Parts: sequence; structure tokens; C-alpha cells
Amino acid sequence: MLKTVLNRRNTLTLLLNRLNSYYFREMSTTLGDKFKLPEKYKGSETTVWAEFIALALEHKPLNLGQGFPDFAAPEFVTDALAKCAKSDDPLVQQYSRGHGHLRLVKALSQIYSSKIGREINPLTEIITTAGAYEALYCAILGHITDGDEVILIEPFFDCYEPMVSAAGGKPVFIPLKPKKTSGTIMSSDWVLDPVELTRLFNAKTKAIVLNTPHNPLGKVFNLEELTLIADLCKKWNVLCISDEVYEWMVYEPYKHIRIATLPDMWERTITIGSAGKTFSVTGWKTGWAYGPSNLIHHLCVVHQNMLNSINTPTQEAIAMGLEMEYARINSPDCYFVSLARELKDKRDYMGKFLKEVGMNPVIPEGGYFMMVDWTPIADKVGLNEETDEYKDYRFAKWMSKNKKIQGIPPSAFYSVPHKHLGENYIRYCFIKKEENLKKAEEILKGWVGSKSKI
Repeated sequence: MLKTVLNRRNTLTLLLNRLNSYYFREMSTTLGDKFKLPEKYKGSETTVWAEFIALALEHKPLNLGQGFPDFAAPEFVTDALAKCAKSDDPLVQQYSRGHGHLRLVKALSQIYSSKIGREINPLTEIITTAGAYEALYCAILGHITDGDEVILIEPFFDCYEPMVSAAGGKPVFIPLKPKKTSGTIMSSDWVLDPVELTRLFNAKTKAIVLNTPHNPLGKVFNLEELTLIADLCKKWNVLCISDEVYEWMVYEPYKHIRIATLPDMWERTITIGSAGKTFSVTGWKTGWAYGPSNLIHHLCVVHQNMLNSINTPTQEAIAMGLEMEYARINSPDCYFVSLARELKDKRDYMGKFLKEVGMNPVIPEGGYFMMVDWTPIADKVGLNEETDEYKDYRFAKWMSKNKKIQGIPPSAFYSVPHKHLGENYIRYCFIKKEENLKKAEEILKGWVGSKSKI
């Protein structure tokens, strides 16, 4: 009798377990359908950065991929932050003004008013953000809506496209193309087709995103190129979102021209800057945007409904640094000047050894990245050992694993129809210690000089 009862109980338990399993499986499926990722984020579930940071952690290559310095930030800036961290001033340790810490927006106004040639109101025409990344997000989400077309110049920093899509806009792409493919190639040799660009503008065009100095090419758009863009913006009543985070890293004899200074362009330009790039402190994640108050207002609305305010001590320290730099802005000791001078030497050194190993670098006029055609040494690379669709991904991963030197595949900075334009290149970063640039030279020369194929 007891055995029969136990058997029935076990049978009932098994049946209940199966029912529970079925119920939760069905619920999981139902919840999965209901709570799936929104369509506007489809295609951006992962990034090249996440993929290659994980690769670097696993294989520990010399990292010339990510765009950050591997040397100490300037002492006057870090000393300022240390002072702010210990300050007993409640204005430094507590919430700051939502649209920008007062001391910082005043310092930004002082610097950019002198560069733009007009008085910029620190309270209504500037906003500080959690990095230039957030400034871009606020500029795009604050102005773009369903069906708006946004022109993106390829290659582009990879967040531009998903931000436009998240706002409901339609990205429209135009690639920079090299007019020269042999000998010494400068980033200025990569140009827009003016006929193609003109054809893209229409009544649906809401904005164009301009990046100068450019990442990843290092192109510094000249006056003729900027005038063409400006004239089209004025003709079609289009907003220009100008990403100028590398503004201080321009190499002689080239000059950075702010498109907001062109005739009638202040009224339709949002300019974006970065403390991380300006002072070599990318981890501080502090950026800003400036422009006419009616345009900046939209950024403020997005910002205040997302973050409201950002880190106060960091803003205070950056303000102190900017005040110091403004006081010596015409001096060779000014960090805005000295950093570009140091980077030019690093650029020239990297360009030289890359050519010596057979690669073909695109020499940048600004920024701290170098696009490099790696295909002249393709016969030494085991591309078939990697499975990625695009050649530059296979090259970058093979190099990280086998030669312990990492770059970033530039096809990540193109739309799907144009990814083939980046496949023959790798992006290297040269804002690195001299010893690490020398190590890169040793790795490449030691490898390419070997007799073995791989």
C-alpha cells in the first residue's frame, strides 16, 4: 500500500515538474517576445570596441587600437583635480548647475568667443556633457525625428549611425575617397565628390555631421571643402553638427577652421568639444557643445531628462586648466600647442617605420590616428585562419593574436554598402609612449624581415 502511494506521489511530482517546466518555458518565450530589444537598436548590440577590448584582454597585444594616451596627463590638470577632490567648498562637491558648472562654461566662453569671433553666452549657448559622446547624442536626439535625413561622411566614428537611427532618422552616407594611391599619401588626398554631396541634399535633409580634424583619417577640412558644405547647409536649411574634439591636434602647416565662423553658419552649427582629448584625460568623460541658444536649448532638454548634471569636481578642474591655458594661449608652453608639436614627431616616426616594412600609411594632418594600407604585406598574413566577413577584421585579429600588435579595422566606420572601402586598411593610434612606438617598430620589422610566410 505504502509503495503504491509513493509511486503515485512520484508520478504526480514528475507530472507537476513537467507542467512547471512547460509553463516557465512558455512564459519565457512570451516574455522574450514582449521584451525584445527595440528595433531602433537592432544592429548595434555590440561594437568594435567591445570586441577588440576583449581580444586585447585575452591576447595582451601592444595596444595601438584604442584612442587614448598611455602616458601621464599634464600635471597642472591632475593637480587641479586633486585640489578639487580635497576642497571643502560645497559648490565643488555637490550637484552642479545642470547645463554646465558655472566656472567651466565661463572658461569655455572665454576661449571660444576668441576663436569664433563673437561673444558666446556661457549660460545659454554652452552645455557640458558626459563626454563629447553625450554631446553628440543630445545634439542628434534633440533635433532629429522620424524620417529626417542625416548625412554622414564616411569613414565616421561608429556611434553616429546608431544615434541617428535611435532618433528615428535616416542615415545617408557619402564616402571620402583617395585621389592618390601611391607615393606619400596625405589625409587631404581623401576627398568628397562635390557632385555626389550636392545630390544628397534635399528637402528631407535635416543635418550633416562633420568631423574635423577627422577620425580615423586625420583629415583637416580646408576652407574650400567647408565652404561647399556650408553653402549646401544654407541652401537647404540644414543643421551642421561639427565634431571638433581633435581641434588642438593639427600639424603645421595645416590650420583648423571652425565651420561656425563661416558667413551665416553660426546660426545653424552645433560645435562639439572634449576635455578628454584637449587635456589627454579621456577617462574624465567631460565634453561640451556650443552654438546659438535656440539650438543648444534642445540639447539641454535631452540632457536634463537623462543625466541632468555631470561630475562637479572634474568640471571645476577642467575649468582651472582652461583658465591657465587661456592665459598662455600664444606661448609655446601652452598645452594646446606643445601636445601637437610632440604628436607631430610621433606621427612622423610611425609613418616612417610603417613605410619601411612595406605598408602604405595615410599621413594625417590632425588627430592622433593613422590609416594604413596593409595589403602590400598580405602574403605574410594568415587571413584564412580568421572567419570574419571583412578582410580588415581578419587582419586585425590575426595580428593581435599572432604578432601581438593591435589596431582597429576601419570597415567598422562605414555603412554596410561601403565597408569594402575600408577593408585594405588598419587604424593605428600614435598618442603613445616612445618606447611603445619603438616596440611596434621592432615587432613589425622583426616579422616582415623573417623568411617564413607567417
